[in-house]
Amino acid sequence: MADYINVTSLNRLARQVLAQCDPLNDLIVCGEISGFTRHYKSGHLYFTLKDENASIKTVMFRSQAQLLNFAPQNGMLVLVYGRATIYERDGAFQLYADYMKPFGAGAAQMAFDALYKKLDAEGLFAPERKRPLPAVPRCIGVVTSKTGAAWQDVQNVIARRWPMVRLLLAPVNVQGIEAEQSITEGIRRLDRDPRPDLILITRGGGSKEDLWVFNSERIARAAAACRKPVVSAVGHEIDTSILDYVADLRAPTPSAAAELCVPDQAELRQKIFILQQNIQKNIQNRCSLCYNRFNQLAAVEILQRQHQQMARREQELARMQEAVCRAAQQRVQDAERSLQHAASVADSLSPYAVLARGYTLAEKGGVPCAVETLCPGEAVTLRGARATADCRIEAVHIPENQTGE
Repeated sequence: MADYINVTSLNRLARQVLAQCDPLNDLIVCGEISGFTRHYKSGHLYFTLKDENASIKTVMFRSQAQLLNFAPQNGMLVLVYGRATIYERDGAFQLYADYMKPFGAGAAQMAFDALYKKLDAEGLFAPERKRPLPAVPRCIGVVTSKTGAAWQDVQNVIARRWPMVRLLLAPVNVQGIEAEQSITEGIRRLDRDPRPDLILITRGGGSKEDLWVFNSERIARAAAACRKPVVSAVGHEIDTSILDYVADLRAPTPSAAAELCVPDQAELRQKIFILQQNIQKNIQNRCSLCYNRFNQLAAVEILQRQHQQMARREQELARMQEAVCRAAQQRVQDAERSLQHAASVADSLSPYAVLARGYTLAEKGGVPCAVETLCPGEAVTLRGARATADCRIEAVHIPENQTGE
């Protein structure tokens, strides 16, 4: 009786045999998704891939499912990259998917529309999220292939328009299975670097399948999460990707993106020249205005000086008038005092004043003599040229302006 093996050994042997078959380890299978299920705990994807005549169970683990740039749906035609083998526990022949993307215009558009609606509902395309680019960036981070034509176009345009700016390249794969993860990491790496002022994500033209990676949800979210402005320039003008809607600015080509990111030194020189001419004209106009104003102010200043001189002379004249008035008043007072003194002297010499005091004239023997006024009963002595003896007389009062005998 021949040796036997158990079921586990059989399935393991079959798996080992299939693992040694190279064609089964690097497959690209086209089929329609049916019975799609996403496990709520593990995040693994389980579905059936079928065509008109056959079907195969397919599994995509969570680590690969997170890299999908679209939302798989039943009835969608896809290309699945992976390997075929046997699941030992059930002995089921199934396909293990490493990568998957829509196949055909209908499926691709369906995936694009679904992701667009999802991100738009989250506000990632809102105009108020768009940030302006720096007017004169000092450093630009570029996410693209270092061997692609897009990188060369960007360098040539930058060198011609604004050679002062620095370019910081984050080399990535722009197509293929690893492109999504590579571009996402390049964006995040440049966003963490403090040197770039903005980030340019670009690649040259290609087929829709080649550009499909830029419809990735992970790339879109990485661009939306950037703290720096993001410029998208993927393919040609007719090519539109999800990244274009998320970016702060969309350029039709890599060359156009480079022109939008930096100013043109020739245009700036022309603007500076025009500004210089305008400044010179303004300076000349201001000088003319200042000169005219100076002339006006000079005339005003002359008038002010004349007014000041007149004011000083007026003050001096007032002081002189005051001095003259004081001197005249003093002369008048001196004259009045002299006049009063002369009047008093004249009054003292006036005979009427003597008579007013009570003097009279007396004669004795025909000779007049001076008689001094005496109180009644007093004796007087008469002296005269011809007096020869004393006599006693009574005092006589003679009124003013009258002569007594």
